[in-house]
Amino acid sequence: MTVASNIEEAGFQPASRIAAIGVSKILQIGARAAAMKKEGLPVIILGAGEPDFDTPDNVKEAAKAAIDRGDTKYTALDGTPALKTAISEKFRRENNVDYAIDEVTVATGAKQILFNAFMASVNPGDEVIIPTPYWTSYSDIVEICGGVPVLIPCDAEAGFRLKAEQLEKAITPKTRWVLLNSPSNPSGAAYSEADYRPLLDVLLKHPHVWLMVDDMYEHIVYDGFKFVTPVAIVPRLKSRTLTINGVSKAYAMTGWRIGYAGGPKALIKAMAVIQSQATSCPSSVSQAASVEALNGPQAFLKDRQASFKHRRDLVVSALNAIPGLACRTPEGAFYTFSGCAGMIGKTTPKGKRIDADSDFTDYLLEDANVAVVPGSAFGLSPYFRISYATSEAELKEALKRIADACARLS
Repeated sequence: MTVASNIEEAGFQPASRIAAIGVSKILQIGARAAAMKKEGLPVIILGAGEPDFDTPDNVKEAAKAAIDRGDTKYTALDGTPALKTAISEKFRRENNVDYAIDEVTVATGAKQILFNAFMASVNPGDEVIIPTPYWTSYSDIVEICGGVPVLIPCDAEAGFRLKAEQLEKAITPKTRWVLLNSPSNPSGAAYSEADYRPLLDVLLKHPHVWLMVDDMYEHIVYDGFKFVTPVAIVPRLKSRTLTINGVSKAYAMTGWRIGYAGGPKALIKAMAVIQSQATSCPSSVSQAASVEALNGPQAFLKDRQASFKHRRDLVVSALNAIPGLACRTPEGAFYTFSGCAGMIGKTTPKGKRIDADSDFTDYLLEDANVAVVPGSAFGLSPYFRISYATSEAELKEALKRIADACARLS
């Protein structure tokens, strides 16, 4: 046997850092549903966290103008001066927080911001406290960077929010970060100033613990909820807080891939080192478009917010009308995170027992042609997430199918 055949027979061996990590469950379900759709099945996909609105025209025009100007070269490593200035002004105008230009970083999406921050700060064995349910990438990125995710269940009865006593109990000498997301993907739960204050008081007692906040859904809140970011509440925490945001959700710019953050200079500088050896600068054209998104007209955000609220109310009402499901009304984002404990133990028309939320979501996909994501993908069961960032007509049809499928269980 030749050396070449020995190598071929041995096969590829992944690095240990990713051996236990797979492709996002959301992407897996989306791919499966897309394949079914390609086969001619009438699948409705309620799994993607992507607004169905188009990028605003003024933002698209700014991108075209940048191309025409020849702004298609490499830019400064972690953001153009124009975009960093726009971000700094946005933080000051909308969040009452001052970040200087050298306290701002720009990357290819908020996911890269998270990766840069953890890679730049987490040593093997360092712990990162993450309330569940959480966005699927949080814990995986921590593990890839050598850290240990410390997952704290926060169920519907707790409003899907972390409590101060839970945080206090979870902090150890190894705790490096606490990661909070408001409004939340997947639950839509949001932290008010009153919700945040007890948590921030705990952090003030533990100066070795840093705070990372993901504010991506800031502009998608309902019923008069007042969004606030932690540094605006307790400015003393600014020296150990990374405030993350981006243009993907509010401005319907998911494919433009621009995320940004404000934080202490030393951290921002260390994150730039990571980015310099990974992707280097974000897209020059996307950065030009993002300047216009942040500086341009903002009135349309209220109209889109109202549209999302209408869909939220439709989905929550329909789910709560189905025996066995229980859906909390979210304060923000464009997701519902519905409990499905009443479906566990039931049997499908084909005789398959539902033992977990993933079995329930598989049943909805296979028998009702509706793709949703199980709570287990977000670290909390038994729940399932619906993204209502799609048309009202599709939502109504999907909810009818879900109700009919649930009625067929025995």
